Amino acid sequence: MSIITISRGSYSRGKEVAEKLAERLRYECISREILIEASEQFNIPEIKLVRAIHDAPSILARFTYGKEKYIAYIRAALLSHVQSDNVVYHGNAGHFFLQKIPNVLKVRITAEIQNRVQEEMKRENIPAEKARHILEKDDEERRKWGLRLYGVDTWDSRLYDLVLHIETMSIDDGIDIIYYALQRPCFQSNPDHQKLLNNLALAARVEAALVEEFPTSKVTARDGDVFVDLKIPLSQTHVLAEKARAIAKVVTGVKDAKVSAIPLGIEE
Repeated sequence: MSIITISRGSYSRGKEVAEKLAERLRYECISREILIEASEQFNIPEIKLVRAIHDAPSILARFTYGKEKYIAYIRAALLSHVQSDNVVYHGNAGHFFLQKIPNVLKVRITAEIQNRVQEEMKRENIPAEKARHILEKDDEERRKWGLRLYGVDTWDSRLYDLVLHIETMSIDDGIDIIYYALQRPCFQSNPDHQKLLNNLALAARVEAALVEEFPTSKVTARDGDVFVDLKIPLSQTHVLAEKARAIAKVVTGVKDAKVSAIPLGIEE
């Protein structure tokens, strides 16, 4: 059993690769569904999540801790979804959220700008100049997101196990390469990998539960026990620590919660 993330630019045919690969593997293929799940689970209008991951990074600056909130909700939904394995994910930021899972095969699909322009022209019925402008702007915004939110350039090949250029290589060629890479033991799930994923998913759910009240909280988990680091005012340490612990303990899968309070103003 495996998990595959496919990062792509607009009209690079990455979506087609993902869907055909999932069909061949008989895996679930997901993308926007994660936004819908996050919207329903955390009672956030889907349009806000869509705008949050597609608009310029400066948009989130209008909201207090907007970045932390939207990342927490989307990450929690994605990690919970992929716990069952057998998934191809081609949505936003999967390669970031699953970076610490060693058996996840992370793929980047690229294509020539000329071919992408032709696809944009065809689908949107617009001239080449406008199509190129839209694609270049979209590419730049995605790079800004990676740098602003995660400090990493989405075009950095070190994020991926495979970078496939759909040009002389066909879509079927790319799928064959991914398929055979998946047969390697390093991309097969094992109990240790599953435990790591379960712990990350639980920590993400707890961070999502805390983010409204404690947007800078950091959570780790180990076999049902969660450990929360908070930066809070010294005068309210006990009250707020107990509040955070109460929030964390009601999250499904949490056996116990321990909170470490770091008074604001004290250097770590």
